[in-house]
Amino acid sequence: MATLHKITPCLWYDGQAEEAANFYVSLFPDSRITGVQRYSEAEPSAAGSVMVVTFELAGQPLIGLNGGPQFHFTEAISLQIGCDSQEEVDELWGKLTADGGEESQCGWLKDRYGLSWQVVPRRLFELLEDPDAGRVTRVTQRMYTMRKIEIASLEEAAKA
Repeated sequence: MATLHKITPCLWYDGQAEEAANFYVSLFPDSRITGVQRYSEAEPSAAGSVMVVTFELAGQPLIGLNGGPQFHFTEAISLQIGCDSQEEVDELWGKLTADGGEESQCGWLKDRYGLSWQVVPRRLFELLEDPDAGRVTRVTQRMYTMRKIEIASLEEAAKA
């Protein structure tokens, strides 16, 4: 039996929920598919097709719903990934933008399914919490010039 969490994000897909969930769990350690529910004969979609897939990404529960073409993802919601290194940023950025994903700015991107992500090194948050307002301003201004966040460039701006 599936555990019901107090809050679990539900992502709406048009027939790609299971494919997307399998892709996402391949990217993060401690991730897995936890369940698949299929449409029955009494429901509007093809009997046996995936209705809902439940999964965990790095321990965070999510739901993928094949709800149909009525609704699409927008940048109004995104999943933020805290990365420990530039290598992790680079790897996830490359995988999430592959096969039709789109780069945006300041660490934001859309994956091939249209879902928005923020791929953010934890070091950025440390630099933005610096007590020196000048450093914070320089780091922020540098971040605004980036698509994928580059830690070395942020460090350079902080030292300027």
